[in-house]
Amino acid sequence: MISKGHIEELVKEKIADTEYFIVDIIISSSNQIRVEIDGNEGVNINDCVQISRHIEASFDREEVDFELTVSSAGMDQPFKILRQYQRYLGREVEIKTTKGEKLKGKLISANEERVEIETSRKERIEKKKKKQLIIENQLIPMEQVKETKVVISFK
Repeated sequence: MISKGHIEELVKEKIADTEYFIVDIIISSSNQIRVEIDGNEGVNINDCVQISRHIEASFDREEVDFELTVSSAGMDQPFKILRQYQRYLGREVEIKTTKGEKLKGKLISANEERVEIETSRKERIEKKKKKQLIIENQLIPMEQVKETKVVISFK
């Protein structure tokens, strides 16, 4: 059986001194290996190929049969690690909480304890003809965050 620790070591070896970081490593019981990486400027397909070749070179196909996929984490996928939050600081995100709320706003900060987003809404205020833009920062404890995704916009 192929160990997750061994795969993690191989990937870290290959991405050392780069902007890339490991998002997830999944190994199924049938030796299907999925490595997800990300980087501050995205992920280059050629680098995925190089990482894949580096992992494959450490195994003998005669002894171990496996299927390997190395890819980016994907912008449409929920965040899995704190470093992804830090990568998308300043971008619009959508957060689903464990209470069922959906919050959308600009990601201001994130750490192990909490996430801070800047939300905006239009609200009618007394003695004003037009609705006024209300901007406020919201702190969400990390244990209440069920899922966070970057909002993809083509504006």
